[in-house]
Amino acid sequence: MDGTQWIIFIIIVQVIHFLGTWKLYVKAGRKAWEAAIPIYNAIVLMQIINRPRWWVVLLFIPIINLLMFPVVWVETIRSFGRNTLLETWLVILTLGFYIYYINYALDVKYVEDRSLHPKTGLGEWVSSIVFAVVAATLVHTYFIQPYVIPTPSLERTLRVGDLLFVSKFHFGARTPMTTIAAPMVHDTLPGLGIKSYLKKPQLPYFRLPGFTKVDRNDIVVFSWPADTVRQFFKKEKGVIKPIDKKSNYVKRCVGIPGDSLEVIDGYVYVNGERLKLSDRAKPQFEYMIYANKGVSSNLLKEIGVSGFQRKYITPQISQQQAEALQKHVLGFNRRPDGQIEIYTKEAGISVELMRRLNLSLKEETGRQRQAPLTDEMVARLKNDSSIDSVVRIIQPKGQRGTNLFPQSPDYPWNYSQMGPIYIPEKGKTVPLNLKVLPLYKKIIQDYEGNTISVSGNQISLNGGVVDSYTFKQDYYWMMGDNRDHSEDSRAWGYVPENHIVGTPIFIWLSFDNFNDGILNWRPRWDRIFTTVHGEGEPRSYFRHFLVALAAYFVGSWFWRRRKQKSKQ
Repeated sequence: MDGTQWIIFIIIVQVIHFLGTWKLYVKAGRKAWEAAIPIYNAIVLMQIINRPRWWVVLLFIPIINLLMFPVVWVETIRSFGRNTLLETWLVILTLGFYIYYINYALDVKYVEDRSLHPKTGLGEWVSSIVFAVVAATLVHTYFIQPYVIPTPSLERTLRVGDLLFVSKFHFGARTPMTTIAAPMVHDTLPGLGIKSYLKKPQLPYFRLPGFTKVDRNDIVVFSWPADTVRQFFKKEKGVIKPIDKKSNYVKRCVGIPGDSLEVIDGYVYVNGERLKLSDRAKPQFEYMIYANKGVSSNLLKEIGVSGFQRKYITPQISQQQAEALQKHVLGFNRRPDGQIEIYTKEAGISVELMRRLNLSLKEETGRQRQAPLTDEMVARLKNDSSIDSVVRIIQPKGQRGTNLFPQSPDYPWNYSQMGPIYIPEKGKTVPLNLKVLPLYKKIIQDYEGNTISVSGNQISLNGGVVDSYTFKQDYYWMMGDNRDHSEDSRAWGYVPENHIVGTPIFIWLSFDNFNDGILNWRPRWDRIFTTVHGEGEPRSYFRHFLVALAAYFVGSWFWRRRKQKSKQ
C-alpha cells in the first residue's frame, strides 16, 4: 500500500470507530466529537475503560496491535456492564462490531468505578496469558529473536544445531511490513502447515534507529532475497512472499555498499585487498586428502571434520535390511561383482545398528577422500604420518559454474573465481548498458519496483530510454564461511538493506546430530552460553549461569525462611 492508500485506510478505520462508539463516549461523560479525532480518541478511550494511556502506543505497533484490539474491545463492553462470557466471545468473533449493537440497540450505563481485577480464576489466568504473549511478541518482534542454525554454510564458525539469540536492535529493528500475522511464528503455523499471515495490507519499509551499521565481517541474519518456498526445507511450487515473511538466512557480510568485491581462488578481495576475517572466523574450503594406505574416517572425525562421505561394502543385503537402513544412508550401489556399496554421511553406521540388523559390513577407506577443512584441520592432517598430502580444490578462472549470479553467459564465474562486482550504494549512479544489465536487473526490477524492457541496444526504464541508474537503497554481499558448501550471494546476488533482520549475539544451546531427530541430539557443552562476537576462542558461561541460578534459589529459600520467622 502506498501513502495515499494508507491515509484512506486510516480514515475508514476512524469512521468505523466513530460510528460504533460515539454514543458510548457520551454516556461516559465525554463529547461525541472526541470519538472522531485520531489518536486523541484512543487516549480518551483509555480513560473511559480505566486503562493506562501508554496502551495507546501498543495500538499503533504492528503485530502487537492485533493482540491489543480484542483486549480493548472486551474492556470497552465491560465498561458498560456487558460482562457475560457470551458477549465477550461475540465482540471478539465479530472483530469488535458487536460494539455497534451495544452502541445503538442497548440502553447501557457507564460503570465508572469498574473493578479491573478478574472475577474468576480462569479470568485471571487468561489475563496473565494475554499480557505475557503481548510482552513476548514485543520482545520477539523488536528486540531479540531465537534462531537455530539449520545448515552448514557457516561451519565451523556457527554450527548446525546452534540455538541463537538474534539481536534486532543492533542494526535497528525492522518494523513488520506484514500487518496481519500470527504472533511469534514466522511464515508457517506450527502443526498446521499453513501460512501464518495475510499478504495484504502491507506497510512500507521502516527501520527503527540502531546503534551500529552492518559492516564487513559481521554475521548477519536476513530475509533470503531468492525465497519462493512456502515453508523452509519443503520443496513444492514456488510462491511470492512478503519481505518480512521470507525464510531467514545467516551469513557473513563480506561486502558493504560502495565496495568493489572480487573472489580469487575462493578468497574475498575488497577494494583490491584481501579481506581479513575476525579471529573467531573458521573458514572452510574443499580439499582432497591423499593417503597410500587409505584415509581413515576415525582420523577425520578425531580432528572434527564433517561433511565427508563414508563407504561400506557388504556381499548381500535383504530388502528388509535396506529399508531399515534407509534413514541412515545416502544411497546404495551394486558393483559388477555383485557386492553392495552403502554410502553414508560422516556419522557412518553404528555397531549397534549393524548387530541389530545382522549386517556384515566393511568400511572401504579410499586412498583419496574429499572434505571441507579449516586451516587448523589442514595443519593437523599434514602433521599426521598416515597422510601423504592435502590439496585444495580450486575451480579455475573462466570455468563457468552452475546456478550462479548473475545467470548470464557474459560472466563465466564460479564459486572460486568471481568479479569484480560493485556493491550498490544508496544514491549512487552507475552506467546502464546491455553488458552490466544482468548484474543490476533484479535490483532495478524486483527490489526497487521498476519496469525494464530492452529493444535492440536500448534499455527502457518505466517507458523511458535510460543509460544510467541511481540506486534507492543500500545493498550487501553475504557469504558463508563454509565457502564451497554455501548457497549465498554468489548464487543469488545482493542482499537489499530492507531484508536485514539482525545479528546473532549469543549461543544459548548447541547440539550435535541436530537434524537426525531429538533422540540423537548430543549437547556441545563447550558452546552452550557462549557469545558469537568478540576476540579469541569463545568461552562458555554455562557454569557461571548455573552458579548464579543456584545462588538465586538458595537466597530465595533463606529469604522466605527469614520472613516466616519474623511473622512468628
